[in-house]
Amino acid sequence: MATRVFTLSGQFTVANQAVTLAFINPAAAPNFGIEIMQVDVSQSGTATSAQQRIQLVTQVTAFPTLTSATPQKMELADPNASIITGGTAGAAGTSGVNASGEGAGTKTVRYESDFNNLNGFLWCPPEVGRIKLPAGLASGFGVFLPAAPGTLAGWAVSVMFREY
Repeated sequence: MATRVFTLSGQFTVANQAVTLAFINPAAAPNFGIEIMQVDVSQSGTATSAQQRIQLVTQVTAFPTLTSATPQKMELADPNASIITGGTAGAAGTSGVNASGEGAGTKTVRYESDFNNLNGFLWCPPEVGRIKLPAGLASGFGVFLPAAPGTLAGWAVSVMFREY
């Protein structure tokens, strides 16, 4: 049985602002929904310790303006590509990283934390705590830094998700 597990990743320099690091919007029904299994955020731009706020959010239209990024499959033998494709507008069925604009859509915080930038952030919830977005939902999932980070260079993000 194919696993349909994928990772959206990116490494980049962020703008000096609050920023969406990664965004995935489920495809229209009757396609697969997405279940967020893991989120990893780190930076290599400084050796100076600082605290950073982070939020895992859902956002309704208008969505962020993104750098297109296509999810990669985690199981190489899986014959299926993700139904999510790279896109810049956060539209249904697309994904991207490193927003240059946040869009006016309301963000709803689903999980919030703080982390030390030297250690990074890793979110691996138990199955019952995973964020699920069904196909056709009018909102997407984002990894959001609600305050500009102290260092802008060398940020990396990875979101592992399952299509169900």
